[in-house]
Amino acid sequence: MVNLFGRNWKRGELMRRVGNLDQVGGVRRIVLDDGSSQGVTALEFSTGTGFAFTVLADRGMDISAASYCGRSLCWRSSAGDVAPAFHDPSGLEWLRVFFGGLVTTCGLTYAGAPTTDQGEELGLHGRYTSLPARELSFDGHWEGNRYVMSARGAMRETHLFGPNIALRRTVTSFLGESRLIIEDEIENEGWTRQPLMLLYHCNFGFPLLDAQARLYAPARQTLARFTLKPVAKDVWSRFDRPTPRIGERVFYHDMKADRRGNVTVVLANEAFDGGRGFGAYLRYRQRELPRFVQWKMPGEGAYVMGLEPSNCWVDGRDAERKNRTLQYLRAGERRTTHLEIGVLDGRRAIAVMRRTLAR
Repeated sequence: MVNLFGRNWKRGELMRRVGNLDQVGGVRRIVLDDGSSQGVTALEFSTGTGFAFTVLADRGMDISAASYCGRSLCWRSSAGDVAPAFHDPSGLEWLRVFFGGLVTTCGLTYAGAPTTDQGEELGLHGRYTSLPARELSFDGHWEGNRYVMSARGAMRETHLFGPNIALRRTVTSFLGESRLIIEDEIENEGWTRQPLMLLYHCNFGFPLLDAQARLYAPARQTLARFTLKPVAKDVWSRFDRPTPRIGERVFYHDMKADRRGNVTVVLANEAFDGGRGFGAYLRYRQRELPRFVQWKMPGEGAYVMGLEPSNCWVDGRDAERKNRTLQYLRAGERRTTHLEIGVLDGRRAIAVMRRTLAR
């Protein structure tokens, strides 16, 4: 059943009332045509509930803009949706093409801070963001009385005498639901073992994020990135007003999974709209992404909370190698990841999710 406009609809009941399903929701392909975004292929999703988001096919099928009933869920950088040709992998140049957005994927063979690993110079957060999708396809179809919208594509990080790693992504949403699912299959199609560093940089912003916003997470312990000293919950769970000349703070969380092996975190602003409340949740499988990084940045213009499930920390590939925590993909090996992000519309929905989190 499709839940729209306060009631449940069977397929036939809904289709009798529209000439084309895009009257209530769907997915369509567009090409951006302005400034540094010129030529970027994108897919626009609308689920009919007010939840809408954009998949940038030419930027690794990451999620740039995302909103609910006209309210942005994510922080958007001043760079905007930059074409992949502008990406420079050296040093901190990654920041020049970082659009922020709901999901920016970092990896695949390295992620985190710029460094030199075994004589190889590595820039910030890897090359994935510059990889356009091949074999791009999208559709909407009925499965009984449920309408499913999805997009698929394959990205490849490769060079001669080096890695050959393919990431095949499926992005899925459902008519009448305010959530999306990202499913990735990563395969080493080369003939030698390769490092695998993968981090999902989920960037939440105003108006969801404000001084009243709170982060709820099943953290057993939280450490500050640079000192590795324990951090009190009030430090990482609360946010601030935009603050001039403030530095970013990064925390490493040890999360507790539920009985199904999932970790769920909630970002909620219960004071939004006079107390009506507005929130979002993020859910992932801990066995696939055992680490969790939090980027807290209440700066002017850089007003963002990064929630980042990963298989690594962000100190660089050399640090992971030194600590013997660097993960690898054997030749022919495949791994999968599953990430879900959804809207919490109102205090009641926030309370229900918080109770689930507490259990």
